Amino acid sequence: MYKHGDYIVVEANGVGYRINTALSTIEMISPVDTDVKVFTHLYVREDIMSLYGFLTQEELGMFELLISVSGVGPKAAISVISSVSPSKFGLAVITDDAKTLTKAQGIGNKMALRIILELKDKIKKEQIVAAGNIREERLEAANQGSRVSEAVSALMVLGYTALEASRAVSAVYSEEMDLEAIIKNALKGLVR
Repeated sequence: MYKHGDYIVVEANGVGYRINTALSTIEMISPVDTDVKVFTHLYVREDIMSLYGFLTQEELGMFELLISVSGVGPKAAISVISSVSPSKFGLAVITDDAKTLTKAQGIGNKMALRIILELKDKIKKEQIVAAGNIREERLEAANQGSRVSEAVSALMVLGYTALEASRAVSAVYSEEMDLEAIIKNALKGLVR
């Protein structure tokens, strides 16, 4: 493995793959010449074929959500991932916190608002579909309180289903925890 400013080169079976990634991922990767597991996304367009990689599935899910937003390309998505953790990203989307997203280089207020608007719409559509497929008692946990439902929505922003998110939040929820702590602990439970 070789690290560079905005990419790494990972060798697999004698072939080196250039993997574009977030600065946070580059900083967290172990020293050169060690084994590393990277979750990847192959980005293909007419004149581009690039590989993007992340250390966690949450970052990969966040990347895929971001590039699904009109006007957001892989470089802008990488910029957001470099400056905002997946839990803070989910929280920013569900609480309309454009200021958090504008901390990323190249993301202005207009783009941040577009990201929030489009991803909130996706969450609502997923919740409607999930509500039709999941029994009421399973959704009961999501309706207990605003922090619980916001945490579930934040996990859904990261690509988890309503059922997965609801179970993870229910497993870690306590009255003393703030919203970000609930999301972080639920993510830890989902990764296991």
